[in-house]
Amino acid sequence: MRQERNNIFAEIDWLLVFLFAILVGFGWMNIYAASKTEDNIQILDFSTNYGKQILWIILSVPLIVIILFFNSKFYEKYSSIFYIVSLIMLILLFPFGKEINGAKSWFSFGGMSLQPSEFVKAFTALAVAKLLSDRQYNLGLVKNQIKAFIIIFTPAVLITLQPDAGSALIYLAFFFVLNREGLTLNYIILGTLAIVIFISTIFFGFASVLITLLSLITIAVGYAIYRGGKTFFRFNWYKVLALYIVTALFVFGTNLTYNNIFKQHHRDRFEVLLGLKTDKKNIGYNSHQSELTISSGGWTGKGFLKGDITKGNFVPEQHTDYIFSTIGEEWGFLGSSIVIILFMLMMYRIIYLSETHANKFGRIYGYSVASILFFHVIVNIGMVIGLLPTVGIPLPFFSYGGSSLWGFTILLFIFIRLDAHKHYDW
Repeated sequence: MRQERNNIFAEIDWLLVFLFAILVGFGWMNIYAASKTEDNIQILDFSTNYGKQILWIILSVPLIVIILFFNSKFYEKYSSIFYIVSLIMLILLFPFGKEINGAKSWFSFGGMSLQPSEFVKAFTALAVAKLLSDRQYNLGLVKNQIKAFIIIFTPAVLITLQPDAGSALIYLAFFFVLNREGLTLNYIILGTLAIVIFISTIFFGFASVLITLLSLITIAVGYAIYRGGKTFFRFNWYKVLALYIVTALFVFGTNLTYNNIFKQHHRDRFEVLLGLKTDKKNIGYNSHQSELTISSGGWTGKGFLKGDITKGNFVPEQHTDYIFSTIGEEWGFLGSSIVIILFMLMMYRIIYLSETHANKFGRIYGYSVASILFFHVIVNIGMVIGLLPTVGIPLPFFSYGGSSLWGFTILLFIFIRLDAHKHYDW
C-alpha cells in the first residue's frame, strides 16, 4: 500500500489523461492550421505560434510530473497559501503588468508573457474546496455564504479592474459548486432572472420593461389578496412594497449601467447580438466572419489544412479565442461535434469520479474543475457561433497560449492527483 502511494502514477485515472492528450493534440493541429503560412512549414519553428505552442506542450510534461509528485494532502494543507499568492500576483499586475489590447493582464519576461488570471482559477477552486470541506461549515448560514462569495469574487473583482470582464465571468461557474454543496437554488434563479431583465431592458427599453414588471407584480398581488384577504395585508404588505422598490431600482440601475457605465463598444456588441443594429465591418466583424467560416465547413469539413477562409486570415484571433471556427471549417459539423463530445466526456468523468470521493475536499474541487471547464466551453463556443457577445474567453486545451494551456493543465492534474489518493486516509 505504501509503495503504491509513493508511486506518483499509481491509481491515476488514465481515461482523463487520454482525453487531455487528445484535446491538446487536436488543439495544436488547429493552431497549426490557423497559423501556418507558405513561408512557415517547419513544425519546430519556434518563431511561429504553432512552434511556440508545441514548446508549451512539451514543457507541460514536467509540470504534470511535478503536480503528481506532491501528495494529495499537500494541496489541501497549502490551498490558502496558493490562493493568497495568486491574489498578490493579480495585485502586482497594476504596477508591473504589461498592457495588451487595453488590459493589464500580463507579466512580461523578455520575449515571454504570463497571464496570472489563467492560474488563479485553480487556486480559487482549492480555496473554495478547503472552506466548504470544513466539517463545521454550514452553507445554509448567510455568514458562511458571504465567506464563500468573498473567496470567489475577490479575484473576479481584481480581474475586472484590469479590465478583463470576460475572464472575471468564469467565477460565476462556482455557483454550480455551491449549489451542489447546499446553497439554495434561489441564487441561480435570481441570477437568471436578472440576466433576462437586463437583456429585456436593452431590447425593449427601460419604460416598457418597468411597466411590464410592475404590472405583473400588481396582478400577482391582486390574486394573493383575493385568496388571502386581510391576512395578506397583516403579514405581507411590506414585502410587496419592497418588491416594487427593488424591481424599480434594478431596472433603473440596469438602464443607468448600460447607458452610462458601459462603453460604446460594449453596447455595440449587445445591440449587434440582439439584432438591434447590423455591423459586419466593425464591432460585428469577428462574429460575422466566424459564423461564415464555421458554416462553410458543412457536415464533414474541407479537410485538414484546406480551409481557405482560415488561410486567408479573415477571422481575427483565429488561433486563440476563435479557434473553434477553424475546427468548424476544416472538420465540419462532425468534427465540431466530436470536440464537444470529448469535452462532455471529460466533464462527466470528473463529476463521476468526484462523487466517489470519500474526502469532501476532493469532491468539491472536482466539481469546481468540471464547472470551470463547462463555463469556458459554453461561453467560448457560444461566442464563436454568434449566440453570445465576444468576451475573450479561451477554449480549454485548444486556444493558443502557454498561460491558458498551463492553467488548465494545473487545474485538471491537481484533480487527477486528488482522485488517485481518494481511497487513502489523508
